[in-house]
Amino acid sequence: MRLRFLGSEFPPAPPAGARFHVIPVPYEKTASYGKGTARGPAAIIAASQQLEAFTGAGIPGNAGIHTAQAVSCAGSPATVIDRIARAVSAAVASGGIPVLLGGEHTVSLGAIKALAGTRSEFGVVQFDAHADLRDSYEGSPFSHACVMRRILELGVPVFQIGVRALCLDEHRFRIARRIPHLDAAVLARRAMPRTILPARFPRNIYISFDLDAFDPSLLPATGTPVPGGLMWYQALELLGCVAAGRRVIGMDIVELAPQPGAHASEFTAAQLAYEMMGRALGRL
Repeated sequence: MRLRFLGSEFPPAPPAGARFHVIPVPYEKTASYGKGTARGPAAIIAASQQLEAFTGAGIPGNAGIHTAQAVSCAGSPATVIDRIARAVSAAVASGGIPVLLGGEHTVSLGAIKALAGTRSEFGVVQFDAHADLRDSYEGSPFSHACVMRRILELGVPVFQIGVRALCLDEHRFRIARRIPHLDAAVLARRAMPRTILPARFPRNIYISFDLDAFDPSLLPATGTPVPGGLMWYQALELLGCVAAGRRVIGMDIVELAPQPGAHASEFTAAQLAYEMMGRALGRL
């Protein structure tokens, strides 16, 4: 039997009756270091069976969680991105908030293409160790290292949180494009700012959480871990800050590369997904 996200706690929700549409996307084509992100969505859904329905602040699952069929990841990157876009469009048409489970970070592009087609202004809040602003990487413009560059080309603004690894070209591109950011080094040296997003940033936001935003001591099972990352409650506080006063129209959790016999990372990813749902509802 196919597992559903938090199916251990909540009955199946039809698409039209669910606030959240969990969309597994086991895409792995351009992983450049550690492998295994194709196994990420299934591992997160399996780990979600061990979550508590009550987060300490509420029960986000009461809003309804529909788990869609996994997106087929066969074919070219462009073909898969189009399939992701169709799955996200279906979730939005049903009145739901799409929650993508990756897979490598490239999957975010499919979601953003779908949402950009709605003509509603929105911005992407990116939690990540990497800037992902390369124009091409290892011969592919659809690499996980290029996803935010492609999103900016769609005219969607991006705010970056937790970055601590980027090449010189990405650094120069950030400066030239004036991409707003709150890097990990700043977060480590200063108190948490009261306001995270600029006042001019769109009210509607899509949250993209690359799990390597976390410090590897908390979540080691990711393809490109970088020291100096976010810790659990710091990440939750940041998520609460960016969601406050804004409307979350979609989200993703990407780049989990499960390690056999070590369940902590996938459980952390599942807990993060559920906590993000709570923040999307305004329940901290």
